[in-house]
Amino acid sequence: MTAHDPRAEPAGPSPSYAQPPVRAFLGLGANLGDPRAQLRWSVAALDREPGIRVAGVASLYGSRPVGVTDQPDFLNTVVAVETVLSADELLDRLLELERRAGRVRLRRWGPRTLDLDLLWYGGAVIRRPPRLVVPHPRAAERAFVLVPWAELAPETVIPGHGPVADLLQTVDPSGVWLEEPAPQWWQQQEPPAPGGE
Repeated sequence: MTAHDPRAEPAGPSPSYAQPPVRAFLGLGANLGDPRAQLRWSVAALDREPGIRVAGVASLYGSRPVGVTDQPDFLNTVVAVETVLSADELLDRLLELERRAGRVRLRRWGPRTLDLDLLWYGGAVIRRPPRLVVPHPRAAERAFVLVPWAELAPETVIPGHGPVADLLQTVDPSGVWLEEPAPQWWQQQEPPAPGGE
C-alpha cells in the first residue's frame, strides 16, 4: 500500500460499481495481543477490500480505557477511506475484519483484539439502532477519537455537533498521548493477520 494525502482527491470508482465514492472515517482501536501489529494489519486489510481505498491514516495514539477501566491501555487511530459501498455494506466489511482478527464480544467497552467503528459516512445521518447509527453516537465526546480525527481532517463536521477541531476543544485530552507518528507506524512491514490468515 502506498501513502495517500488525507486531503487528496479520491480516485475514480471501481469499474465494478456504479455509484461515485463516498468519504468515510473509521475509528480503529485494540488493547489485546499485539495492538500495534493488529492495527497495521487492519489498515492494509482495509485497503485490499474491494470497493474501499484508504485515503489517509492518522498517527497512533495511546489512551486510557473508558467505561471499563480494569483492562490494558488502548492504541487508537482514525482512518479516512473512499468507498463505493453503502454504509451497511461497509459496516459488514468492518465486522468481518474484526472477526478475522479474532474479536469476541464479551462485554460492552471491554478489551478487544480489534475494534473498527464507522464514525462518519459522507456526512449522512443514519439512525437504525442497534445495528447502524451514523455518525457514531459517542464520537463527538471521546478524546481518543477526536485527537487523531482532528489530525487527519479537523474541518469535518459531525452532524448535530460541529467541526471536529471545535469539538476537540470541549473534551479532556489528558488520557490520550502520541504513541507513534504517521506514516511510520503503519508503513512498517505488514505482519500476518491476527487470526493466522
